[in-house]
Amino acid sequence: MSSRVERLWYQRKRPLWPLWPLAWLYRAIAGRRRRQFLSHPPDSLPLPVLVVGNITAGGTGKSPLTASLVTHLREQGWRPVIITRGYGGRSDHYPLEVGSHTPVEETGDEPLMLSRMTGCPVVVDPDRQQAARYAIARDLGNILVCDDGLQHYRLPRDLEIAVIDGARCLGNGAPIPVGPLREPPERLSEVDLVVINGDTEACSGLPVVSDHCFAMELLPCALRRLDSGEIVPLSELKGCRVRAVAGIGNPGRFFRTLAELGANVQPRALSDHHRFRREDFAVAGDETLVITAKDAVKCRDIAPGGTLVLEVRAQLQTGFTDLLDRKLANIASRKGSRS
Repeated sequence: MSSRVERLWYQRKRPLWPLWPLAWLYRAIAGRRRRQFLSHPPDSLPLPVLVVGNITAGGTGKSPLTASLVTHLREQGWRPVIITRGYGGRSDHYPLEVGSHTPVEETGDEPLMLSRMTGCPVVVDPDRQQAARYAIARDLGNILVCDDGLQHYRLPRDLEIAVIDGARCLGNGAPIPVGPLREPPERLSEVDLVVINGDTEACSGLPVVSDHCFAMELLPCALRRLDSGEIVPLSELKGCRVRAVAGIGNPGRFFRTLAELGANVQPRALSDHHRFRREDFAVAGDETLVITAKDAVKCRDIAPGGTLVLEVRAQLQTGFTDLLDRKLANIASRKGSRS
C-alpha cells in the first residue's frame, strides 16, 4: 500500500469515490466469506487461540500490542506461541518456524522482530490454521496468539482483540479501495476487546462495548545503536537533527514520537514493508539517522554506521489485563488446557 493512497484514506473526504463499485464488491465478497465461515465454522483447536487484528488497512500498533500480550501471558504462567502470515517474506516451505538467524527475506519483518523482542516461538504461514496445527503438533506452547488475523476466518479463534489508531480512527469510513475499511464498523461490537492506540476522543462514536474498550499508549522505551546494540539515553535526541526513515503502516506516529523527545525531525516516509536500499538512508551534514525496530531487522547490513533504532512498548489502560485473564481462564476451563 502506498503512503499516498493511505493519506487519501485517512481524511474526511473520499477523493477515490470513482472506485465505489470496487468498494461495494469488496464489501460484498468479504461479507459473504465471513457468513460462510460463521455458518460452517472450522473445528475448534485444543489450545486457546487469541487473535489480534484490525478492521482497517494500515498501521494501528498490533505488533507492539502482541509483544506486550505474550509478555503478560508468560508472567501468568502461559507458554505463548505467535502465529502470523509473514507479510513481505517468502519461504520455499511452510510452516516456517522463526529462529534468531532466519533470513528476514523468508520471515518478513514483523515475525523476525517479534521473535527477537519476545523470545517466544514464532510460526509463519499464510494459512494460519496450518501454522497453529504445526505449533500444537510440536508442543511449542499452550496458547496461540495470532498477529493480524481478524479476517482470516479459516483460523478458529476463542478471543478477538481489535486495535484502532486513535488519531486516524476509521479514516473516511469507506471500504477498500475508497477507504481503509476491511470490514464494517459494526464488526467492532462483535470482538471481545477493543484497544484504541492513542487519543480515544476521536473514536467515541464507534459501535463498541464500552466496558470492553481500553486505551493504549506506545511509549519510547529504548534507543540503541543498530551495529553494536549499545543502549543510548533517549535524552540524546533532544536538540538533535534527526533524519527519520520509516517503512511502516503509520510513519507519522514514529515522527511525532521523535519530535516529542525533542528531536529536530527531517522525516522520510516509505511504504509499509518497504524493501530498503542504501540510498534510502542518505543523510545530510550533522543529521543522525533513526529508524524503527520493525525496519531495523531488514537494515543492519545496509544502514550507515551510527544508525539508531527507537524501540517502543505498549502501555495498556488499567483493567485490560484483568479482563483478559478472566476471559482466558474461562476458555482454558472449557478446553481443559492449563495456564
